[in-house]
Amino acid sequence: MNILALDLGTTTGWALSKRGAPVQGGSESFSPKRSETSAQRWLKFRQFLADIGRDAGGEIHVVYYERVLHHTAVQAAHIYGGFEAMLQVWCEVNRVRMVCVSPMTIKKHWTGKGNVDKKAMMAEAVRRGMKPVDDNHADALALLSLAQAQEVPDEECAF
Repeated sequence: MNILALDLGTTTGWALSKRGAPVQGGSESFSPKRSETSAQRWLKFRQFLADIGRDAGGEIHVVYYERVLHHTAVQAAHIYGGFEAMLQVWCEVNRVRMVCVSPMTIKKHWTGKGNVDKKAMMAEAVRRGMKPVDDNHADALALLSLAQAQEVPDEECAF
């Protein structure tokens, strides 16, 4: 089963588990450049999803993403909503099931506590033998671990 885990945002963390292959992942920035319109953010994200799908042989079976319901800034909330909407459209068009998970659930699964900070999430990824590029990637790895625990029989889990 091919599972994509996303920590949505202007800098999106991602982790992809493909059957029989090592976990791939990283962090991707969708900030528009100075000369670009803000719509470039969405076009870049759409292309990113298309590239990930193609790299997975056109078979992403499920996308798990972090569902943030409380933002401290209005602009961050609007941007998050845009990423979520684009992801929903991509999943619908490609017939990919979506599962949203709260940040607290991800943190509790990964560290045993639902209120840890970004440093603790990074430290746990390192403790598990991974090399996250940043906290967004660490969150995506944690989410992928949770997704695999729910979707894949124990003997197939990468973590």
